[in-house]
Amino acid sequence: MKRFLPDRFTQLLIGTVLLATLLPATGRFEGFMHVASNVAISLLFFLHGAKLSREAAISGLKQPKLHLLTLASTFILFPLLGLALKAAAPDLLTPQLWMGVLFVCTLSSTVQSSIGFTSIARGNVPAAICGATASNLLGILVTPLLVTLLLHRHHEGSGLSQVLSILLQLLLPFVLGNLLRPWIGDWINRHKVIVNVVDRGGILLSVYAAFSAAVAQGIWHLFPPGQLALLLLVNAVLLGAVLLITTYGARALKMPRGDEIVLVFCGSKKSLASGIPIASVLFAGSGAAIVLLPIMLFHQMQLMLCAVLARRYAEQHERQEQTRPDTAPAVTGAGR
Repeated sequence: MKRFLPDRFTQLLIGTVLLATLLPATGRFEGFMHVASNVAISLLFFLHGAKLSREAAISGLKQPKLHLLTLASTFILFPLLGLALKAAAPDLLTPQLWMGVLFVCTLSSTVQSSIGFTSIARGNVPAAICGATASNLLGILVTPLLVTLLLHRHHEGSGLSQVLSILLQLLLPFVLGNLLRPWIGDWINRHKVIVNVVDRGGILLSVYAAFSAAVAQGIWHLFPPGQLALLLLVNAVLLGAVLLITTYGARALKMPRGDEIVLVFCGSKKSLASGIPIASVLFAGSGAAIVLLPIMLFHQMQLMLCAVLARRYAEQHERQEQTRPDTAPAVTGAGR
C-alpha cells in the first residue's frame, strides 16, 4: 500500500500549502519571502549544476536514437497531447487550470525517479542517467520557450524578456555551479544530506511564497471543488496516453527491452523539482500557485503508476531469467 500513499516530499508540499492557507505571508514578510524565494531558486539551480556529471551527459551521444525519442516524448508528444485535450474539452477545466496542465506538458523529465524506476525494472540504467540529465539541462531553455509559445504569455513582457529572466535566474547559476564542480563536487558528494535539505527547502519556500500570494487573492474561491476531480481525470488521461504511446511505440520500433524501459519511464515523467522554480519565475503572484496545482498532482500520480509498472517489468524479467536454458543448473558430468 505504500506505493499508493504520497511520498514524503509530497506530504511536505501539502503541509506547506496548508501552512500558506492558514498563515500566509503578508505585508513586509511577503516581500521578504519573495526575495528569499528568488535567492533559493538561484541557489537550487547552482546546486543542480554542481551535481551534473559532464561525463554522464556526454556519454549520452552513444545512443542518439533512444535519447532523441525520449526528448521528443517529453517536449513534443506531451505538448501536443495537452493541446489536443484542451481543444477536445475546453470547458472541462477553468482557463487557469488548463494553463497549469499545459505548463506540466512543457516540463523536463525527472532525474532521480526516472533512474530509480529504470533500475527497479531492470532497464538500461546508464542510458536513463544520460536521458534524464539531458532532459533537465535542455528544460532550462526549452520549457520557457514552450510556455511562451503554448500559453502566449506576452502580456507581462515579451517572450524575449521572459527567456532572459530565466537565463539570469536559472541558467547562469546552473552554469556557474557546473564550472565550479571540479572544486566543490567532492564536497557536495560528501554532504548529500545538506544539499538535499537546501534543494528541497528552496522548493518548499517557493511553494509557500506562491500560495501565500494566491491565498491573499482568494485562490480557493477561483474554481469549484469539482474542478479538482476533473483535474485528476485530465492528468490521468495525459499520463496514461504517454505511457501507452511510449510502450507500444518502442515495441513497434523493435527496441531492446532495456531501452524500452528507459523510453517509458524517462519519457513519461515531469519534474516537480524544476517545475516549481520555473513557475515561480514565469508566473508572478497568485498565477504561480494555480499553475502549480496540476504538477503537484501529476507528480504523485506518476510515482504511483510507475511504481506498479516498474515492479511488473521486474517480475517479467525474473520469469524470463528463470526460463532461459543457460540459467538451469548444469548436470553434465554429474556423478563423475
